[in-house]
Amino acid sequence: LDAYMAANGTSYRRICFPDYDQPSSSLVKLYLSGAFGSTPDAVNAYAASSFYAVDRYASYKQFWEQDYRSGMCILAARYTTSNAIHQMPKLPKTEWNAYLDWLEHYEYTLLGLPRPDLVLFLDMPPEISQRLMTGRYGGDESKKDIHERDVAYLLHCREAALYAARRLGWTIVPCGIK
Repeated sequence: LDAYMAANGTSYRRICFPDYDQPSSSLVKLYLSGAFGSTPDAVNAYAASSFYAVDRYASYKQFWEQDYRSGMCILAARYTTSNAIHQMPKLPKTEWNAYLDWLEHYEYTLLGLPRPDLVLFLDMPPEISQRLMTGRYGGDESKKDIHERDVAYLLHCREAALYAARRLGWTIVPCGIK
């Protein structure tokens, strides 16, 4: 999509989260490195969501709010929706709707982050993403963060993503699925 928009002269800004180059991602980096515990469940869904939300808020206020307000298209690789995917599985399924309601209110209303006009969920089975990550890390499995190395967690994340996609009206794009 990025290449398509560039080739067609679309005026847009590409953003990606977490913004690891900025200090606002410090809590995200600590969390993913295992500093708060060696499993994703070591930090509850609401606290972990806040780490990522603060990073997005800082990025928005510092770097792309003016572009957004001027009407420029913003192309985000991971955004508020990633919290639904990665944090919701920590909760019992009976709490998923309440979490999604909280998340949308927190990020879009309380923090004032822009609500996306379109969400494309690239549905990649974890077994394929694991192969791709192993290649990206040159076979060094120790480079994976606490999310990446926990395949059971990633399977739950995919389930949560498909649930959120149906509930929130995301477009699901099958990737690597036969």
